[in-house]
Order: sequence, then C-alpha cells, then structure tokens
Amino acid sequence: MDTLSATLLLITIMDPLGNVATFVSGLRPVPPERRLRVIARELVIALVILILFLFLGPWLLGLLHLKQEALFISGGIVLFLIALKMIFPPSRREAEEMMTEPFIVPLAVPMIAGPSVLATLLVLVSTQPEQLWRWFAALMIAWCVTAAVLLCAPAIARVLREKGSMAVERLMGMLLVMVAVQMLLNGIEQYTKH
Repeated sequence: MDTLSATLLLITIMDPLGNVATFVSGLRPVPPERRLRVIARELVIALVILILFLFLGPWLLGLLHLKQEALFISGGIVLFLIALKMIFPPSRREAEEMMTEPFIVPLAVPMIAGPSVLATLLVLVSTQPEQLWRWFAALMIAWCVTAAVLLCAPAIARVLREKGSMAVERLMGMLLVMVAVQMLLNGIEQYTKH
C-alpha cells in the first residue's frame, strides 16, 4: 500500500463529515465563543494519541498481552453506547444536569482516534514496519483534512439549524450503531479464527 492509499483509507475511517453531527452535539454545553478552541484542543489530543499509537502501538499491545480483536470489540461497545445516546437523547432536564464541556471522550476518542483508526495504524505498521515514516505522512495528511472539516462543524450546524442537526445526529447514530456492530463482529470473527 502506498501513501495515497493509506491516506484515503485513514480519512475514510476517521469520517470527518460523519463526525460533524457528533461534534455539534458534544459542543452544545460549550459557549459559542469557546467551541473552536475546544475542537482544536480535541483534534490535537487525538493527533497525539494517534502518533503515540503509530510508534508505540505494537509494543503496548504486546506489553499488555492484548490481541487486536480486543481493540475491535471494546471499540465496538463504546461506539454502540455513544450511538444509543445519539438516537435516544436524554430528556432536556437530564441533558441540563449532564451538560459539561467534553474533554478527550467522546470527541478526541473514539470519534477521531477511534479503535478502527488505531487498528488500521497497527496493521500498517505490523505488515510494513520499514514504511513507518510513510504511514506517519499519511496520518498527518488525513488528520489535516479531518481537522479542516471539523473546525467548520459549528458553521455547518448553523446552516442545518436545530431540527436539521437533530435529524443528522439521529441518522449518524443509526450509522454508528451499524459501525459498532460491524466492529464487534470483526473482533469476534478474528477471535474465533485463532
């Protein structure tokens, strides 16, 4: 696999357009003037996690005696729970009680630096470790594209308005449920092959 293919694969998995609704939903409790700073902070945290995993992922999994399937299964469970909250949002009163500024979860992890992206980086490094700097370049380009889209999330939300945002959020919740179930199935399938 070359750098362009790896970049396109990572952009597809990071799904910046699909994450716009999740980011807008997660940023509801944040004052409008702080939203861009919060998005930028979450993007940088995600980038640090992705870079650390690119360079230390295989060593860390070996150290903890974790299999790749564990990434898929645990990631699938977390995504499923997030998707359920998107489809069945809490009542307005519960939402007001829960309103806090997002920090790391769920925006940085798992929405940007999710288990699928981490697993993909792990597979790239495991199959072609001599191409590490090529994978690093692909990751940086994919992250820049994702950052550009997500920094526009508040503007996209203003175009959609509240009802449009809710509709997109519920639709993305349904898609996330499917992604989560597929992740779980992939993990179980890989586990049963061994």
